[in-house]
Amino acid sequence: EYNFIRISSKMDRELQDEYWVIIQAKDMIGLPGALSGTTSVLITLSDINDNKPIFKDSLYRLTVSESVPIGTSIGKIMAYDNDIGENAEMDYSIEDDSKTFDIITNNETQEGIVILRKKVDFEHQNYYHIRAKVKNRQVDEQLRIYHSEASTTFIKIQVEDVDEPPVFLLPYYIFEIFEGSPLGSFVGVVSAIDPDQRNSPIGYSVTRSKMFSIDDNGTIFTSNPLDREISAWYNLSVTATEKYDVEQISSVPVYVQVLNINDHAPEFSEYYEIYVCENAASGQVIQTISAVDRDESVEDHHFYFNLSMEEKNSSFIIIDNQDNTAVILTNRTGFSLQEEPVFYVSILITDNGIPPLTSTNTLTIHICDCDDNGSTQTCSNKDLMLSMGFKAEVIIAILICIIIIFGFIFLILGLKQRRKETLFPEKGEDFRENIFRYDDEGGGEEDTEAFDIVELRSSAAMRERKARRTPRAEIRSLCRQSLQVGPDSAIFRKFILEKLEEADTDPCAPPFDSLQTYAFEGTGSLAGSLSSLGSVVSDQDENYDYLNELGPRFKRLACMFGSAMQSNN
Repeated sequence: EYNFIRISSKMDRELQDEYWVIIQAKDMIGLPGALSGTTSVLITLSDINDNKPIFKDSLYRLTVSESVPIGTSIGKIMAYDNDIGENAEMDYSIEDDSKTFDIITNNETQEGIVILRKKVDFEHQNYYHIRAKVKNRQVDEQLRIYHSEASTTFIKIQVEDVDEPPVFLLPYYIFEIFEGSPLGSFVGVVSAIDPDQRNSPIGYSVTRSKMFSIDDNGTIFTSNPLDREISAWYNLSVTATEKYDVEQISSVPVYVQVLNINDHAPEFSEYYEIYVCENAASGQVIQTISAVDRDESVEDHHFYFNLSMEEKNSSFIIIDNQDNTAVILTNRTGFSLQEEPVFYVSILITDNGIPPLTSTNTLTIHICDCDDNGSTQTCSNKDLMLSMGFKAEVIIAILICIIIIFGFIFLILGLKQRRKETLFPEKGEDFRENIFRYDDEGGGEEDTEAFDIVELRSSAAMRERKARRTPRAEIRSLCRQSLQVGPDSAIFRKFILEKLEEADTDPCAPPFDSLQTYAFEGTGSLAGSLSSLGSVVSDQDENYDYLNELGPRFKRLACMFGSAMQSNN
């Protein structure tokens, strides 16, 4: 058997969202011995969107600095909705048509965030009063009666003043001035103001410009001459600084256009060098000329070509083509290379400027000897190389190159010749200017300077050998060096050979390559001086007869010490 639980009165989830109900069931109602049972039932009320969001406060006060950027959050507002879940979602908006502020909803906290949509200026408006409203995001049509009127609140926003840099009245400035104006000429005026209430005085300066200057009133003057042909535009940066606070700086671009005046006369567009054959006929076109003008013209440039007054009866005439070009023609038949090899023709060129300017330009015309085909063969001596297609600069460059090449050749030959020279002078050279000292000291002498054959070498050979000495030459013995070098003379060679023969045949002669040492002990010492040539220690008891038994290699030593023993005895 089933039964239904029905509500007996109106319920409100916001007042009580759960109900516990105890249900009792009985059988044999009214009869003795009846039994019963109970159970508990939890009833949870689901939410419906029957509550609208309501602002807790009727007025919110916020502040914003005039220096904050657009998009900055300046404060929060909050409305409350007793519903839960989707029924509590809400949207904030501003009722009046405000373009300075806006309100967005934080979906997590359901707060309204006030953000800045447009920069604020304390000096322009320091106070804002706006009205905000809130409503549920989702509303059931059956429950719209609960949301017939949205909740509203007021927001008062106070703008805080901040010290701002100067503000120029224009975003940029464009001025014009004629070229050639005197120094200190007026160019234009820039102006900046302090947007703050204290209205600080402003100072001006021109950044990185030597052509212009500016005073404290913002007036720009010229400080150097201006030439449109050098620079037609100048891009300046003018800086404004508050005198009460030098850190408050702002700048503005200034463009100065230099206007043209007709201060340059027209001239040839290029240098003309003309060659005419001796047999040229009258009326022959020999050259087409043109002109240029560095000035800027409001209209297109137009040039007029004429011969100067002294050239009216010359051998050449000019015809203006009226298109800024002219042709030069011969005014007679036949020329003479020997009589008049070169003609100088003066051309007057006038422009259409205001006022018009005229310049005199000279054409150089060379008379040449030509063949039957009209090809140039010989011109004036001065310009012969030019007629052959050579320039004086080219000839000079070629000569310099030839001189440099010959210089290198002579330098290389000189170095090779110097390397081929012998180490010592040639045979037959006179040695009378050289002095050699030979001093052979006996054994035991304190002065042990002996014959040194190295001194016999010439000073020139010594210098040459020292300059060219190699590591291998360092290890040569002194004896080998002394035998291999020396004056290359037959007399000297014969002398050396005789001395070598005497040394070889005399068994008792001391060898020249022996090394003698001497050590001086000094006065007052018990130990005497030591020398390999003599010693205080007596060697009378020494017996050197065993040297004779060592073979022929020790024959000279045996003879020397044997002779010494006999002399001592």
